[in-house]
Amino acid sequence: MTTVPPPPPSDAWDGHERGTRAFRDVRLALLFAGIVTFAQLYAPQAVLPQISAEFEVEASHASLMVSLGTLGVALSAIPWSLVADRFGRVRVMIWSVTSATLLGFITAAMPYFEVALALRLLEGIALGGVPAVALAYLNEEIATRVAPLVAGTYVAGNTIGGLSGRLISAPLGDVLGWRIGLLGVSILAVAATIAFIAVVPQPRGFTPPRRGEIAFARQVTTTLGHVASHLRTPSLIGVYAQPMLLMGGFVAMYNFLGFRLLADPYRLPTWLVGLAFLAYLAGSATSPIAGSLAARFPRKYVLLGCTLVMLAGTALTLAAPVWLILAGLIVMTGGFFAAHSVASGIAGSIPHRGRAQSSAIYNFNYYLGSSVFGFLGGVLYVAFGWIGTVAMVAALIVLALLFALVLIPAATPAAPPAAARPIASPSGVSATKGPAAAP
Repeated sequence: MTTVPPPPPSDAWDGHERGTRAFRDVRLALLFAGIVTFAQLYAPQAVLPQISAEFEVEASHASLMVSLGTLGVALSAIPWSLVADRFGRVRVMIWSVTSATLLGFITAAMPYFEVALALRLLEGIALGGVPAVALAYLNEEIATRVAPLVAGTYVAGNTIGGLSGRLISAPLGDVLGWRIGLLGVSILAVAATIAFIAVVPQPRGFTPPRRGEIAFARQVTTTLGHVASHLRTPSLIGVYAQPMLLMGGFVAMYNFLGFRLLADPYRLPTWLVGLAFLAYLAGSATSPIAGSLAARFPRKYVLLGCTLVMLAGTALTLAAPVWLILAGLIVMTGGFFAAHSVASGIAGSIPHRGRAQSSAIYNFNYYLGSSVFGFLGGVLYVAFGWIGTVAMVAALIVLALLFALVLIPAATPAAPPAAARPIASPSGVSATKGPAAAP
């Protein structure tokens, strides 16, 4: 772990400036943390057909290897953030990446499907420590005016991790079996974990309270009070519906498209199907475009437009030619990431208090939708084929459109100014930048 000199006496910590070694180290550390987290979280998605075949389970049951991992992240986000307030951000992230990587190795060796599922749930709980506190750490350690650069690096790590996990597991799984595919991802996670621990600086912007210095019960009560208030606000309910419905449909598409392309009449090799995950790169292009549009036009209407793009791409995957299916996947992916970037910003801007808790609820729904609908899409795939999965995804998108149309106001507040960034967010999520997760 990198050490930096203690800060000079001051009443306020302004954060590391660009060009300093500590700034570079924080940026690298969050890049590696994102890679560790999302490579392991979504690696099984590329080898679900092999998992289904080996354990002789239906596609919907095989998809639980993904769904239980994301459920673990959803369930552990707020608990991890409270632990981070007691023990420190860096310590929690180190616990998270090391325990999750160890569980990844054990999961790949499990001969029993039910035990592997239980381990995936535990792995997701362990992985939840990084998305729960990474942005709080970023906001506390980096100067306000350059914090977006580091946030972008973290998001890039999430995307690189999610993509590399699938691209490593798919070809290895095709040649050597899904266990070796996941093992390859675990080896990548070990390297990224070591790199994270080696470069992450000791925190200077947040010091955990000494034992007995702060009432833990009071902290929990305040957090839950903000959560309850947000869940009674109609406009926020409309926002929180977006990640659950859109992410649920998005993950369902990727979970079961591989089954379709491996079956008749296509019978594509697994390694080639794995390349379909390159469609994720569409999100890298559409997210900044959506952000630019949201700065010029009402964000509600930008969100509606992006969601309609996602719906159009989803419909296009019903076509028979492979190139049209892949084109639909790219359009759907671009629309999803664009909608997600806009909706997550709204989640942090509407409430006057408890913005961090608002972002935490958004993240919870994001992963909960992935877990629930990522599984239900498989139930419909088994019963009705690809058209069943697409029908569910389309219904979820239409429902998201209705929630946004009816409940989200046309004039949402502007994003909070940079000076309003929190120094010690109790939820562990940036209150100003919103969640930064990449599936």
